[in-house]
Amino acid sequence: MDIGIDIGGTFTDAVLRGGDGALRSLKVPSTPDDPARAVGHALSRLLGGDAAPGAVRRFLHGTTVATNAILENTAAPTGLITTAGFADIIELGRMTRASNYDLLFGPQTPVALIPPERRMEVLERIGADGSVLEPLDEEGVARAARALEAAGVKAVAICFLFAFLDPAHERRAREIVRDTCPAMAVSLSSEVDPAPREYERTCATAFDAALKPVMSDYLGRIEAILRGAGIGVPMQVMHSRGGLLGAGAARGKPIRLTLSGPSAAAIGAAAVLRGAGMPDGVSIDVGGTSADVAVIRDGAPALRMDGMIGTFPVRVPTADVLAVAAGGGSIAWIDDAGGLRVGPRSAGAVPGPACYRRGGTRPTVLDASVVLGLVDPARFAAGELVLDAAAAAEAIEREIAGPLGLGLREAAVAIHRVINATMAEAVRSVTVARGTDPRELPLVPAGGGGGLHAYAIAEELGQTRIVVPAAPGVLAATGLLAAPLEHDAARGFGRPLDELPDAALRDAIGALVAETRAAMLADGAEADAAEVLVTASASFIGQGHSLDVALPPDIAAPGAAIHEGFIAAHRAAYGHARQAPVRLVSLRVVRRLRPLEASAPVAARIDARPGSRTAVIGGVAQEVAVVPRGSLAPGEVLRGPAILEQDDTTLVVPAEWRVTAHPAHLLMERAA
Repeated sequence: MDIGIDIGGTFTDAVLRGGDGALRSLKVPSTPDDPARAVGHALSRLLGGDAAPGAVRRFLHGTTVATNAILENTAAPTGLITTAGFADIIELGRMTRASNYDLLFGPQTPVALIPPERRMEVLERIGADGSVLEPLDEEGVARAARALEAAGVKAVAICFLFAFLDPAHERRAREIVRDTCPAMAVSLSSEVDPAPREYERTCATAFDAALKPVMSDYLGRIEAILRGAGIGVPMQVMHSRGGLLGAGAARGKPIRLTLSGPSAAAIGAAAVLRGAGMPDGVSIDVGGTSADVAVIRDGAPALRMDGMIGTFPVRVPTADVLAVAAGGGSIAWIDDAGGLRVGPRSAGAVPGPACYRRGGTRPTVLDASVVLGLVDPARFAAGELVLDAAAAAEAIEREIAGPLGLGLREAAVAIHRVINATMAEAVRSVTVARGTDPRELPLVPAGGGGGLHAYAIAEELGQTRIVVPAAPGVLAATGLLAAPLEHDAARGFGRPLDELPDAALRDAIGALVAETRAAMLADGAEADAAEVLVTASASFIGQGHSLDVALPPDIAAPGAAIHEGFIAAHRAAYGHARQAPVRLVSLRVVRRLRPLEASAPVAARIDARPGSRTAVIGGVAQEVAVVPRGSLAPGEVLRGPAILEQDDTTLVVPAEWRVTAHPAHLLMERAA
């Protein structure tokens, strides 16, 4: 058996795939005070009955704990040891603002993470050519470590100037810190982000250090739960670029886990599209707190190297996922100008929407869905929660309908229109704003709320095809099952390409290939069966940003290939190239071992018969058919208006749309 569990802000999704390919899924409420508790609850439910823990082959996990620790400033107390004269780089940043016209804005750099009193300077200097200009003051490093320990610091980031060219000083400093303060976690910039740009490199290293104690403790609690359940296989964790790491590797570089959950959903959407014979598409994973949007190209999520968490750069390879504060728990409210707003504040899992009857009194998108008849209060999340329709109506009447002079249903429709516009704008941001026509792409709705809003988003964008996964509500968890085991390693250069002989480049590639092989062997995997991908990041000298060039691992003349590939990539990206020296920024090697293909999951069945109820679709109240999704046979066509229900989500089908059932997905199409 393979088990995947993904933690969201409101629900924790879990799936179990047996040897026959059959999928068992469930959603349990998340436990924000201790996310591991929800994992334990989901695991005990999955293994209930006749499931044998000893038969578990893989346990896969996706989590937002790392991201939340940064955003909520709950990471470990962290210090910085850096080159003399450069302690304030993390505060100076790039002198940019997230919003140019906002008179009230928060810190634009992570000053709170490492305040000035926890930044220590030591004498040392590596030159821009990689030569040692000033030796490391080893006693100064020891003094800095003792001072940080006395200040209550639990983790330290070591970031020396040009350490990506020669990491010797950083590595020696780590040895000294460990000898002086054995309990302190240490991160090196030459290992976390070996590339030019001091601010970005310092940020990434500081976040990595701050997350080490948090993630080590969290992963340890999950491992204890697995041992208690009798599961002996090592845990694998989803990382930001859409692959899996062993728990040991995740502890060593936790910055790679910052976009774990959203990446899993994008991997799941890519697998669904490949199964439907559509290599390109756009997915939107609508949970309780946020909606995550990703573009799928050639059967895989697009990647980016300049990720962000809040306003802070996290320069690690990530799946290109845009998260917006729009979900079922988004709170509807009236602003000072009397306008209706929905989000970004969320009711979350605790206290939750008003219909939860857990102390929440503010109206949310889910409350509006209940009032509109789109969600059956008795079958929400397979009966995990029985919703209170009266409480939902009362909250919307009190907070929205009354102040705006609207009827109850009008107010609920308005809430849906606002949140649908927010989600559609997020899709525009990753398609239209980047030169892609969304009308050419199918939409893949996921999450518990994706099916409720899919048709409205598609109509807003002119899309005519919607591909609905078999288990859309737990797509992030099923994405874990489809994700490859993946390790990567990088080395920074920052030097003109013509100064780097081919022999040196071949040696560097060989060293990175060996490093990824050792990492994969440490996870107990067949490293030699994995594919190896080599990428060179290059730019013209003087350019601030770079482009990636793919290389064969065994290339004989890498210098010429990088130059030619960069010129071609520059022409493709910008429409021109110039005669100027090319700079090699970095080399990266990725070793990827894909999982064995399993039969596609089938739609979840619920214990219900077809019926009907009054629902408001597209602003019009009407009697609609309510159909259990599991009752649709492959090839069967269902015409709207209708509502398809299953354990993990609800799909709304307007009158202008029809649904064709396939074994592993639904194809929803708009009539011409």
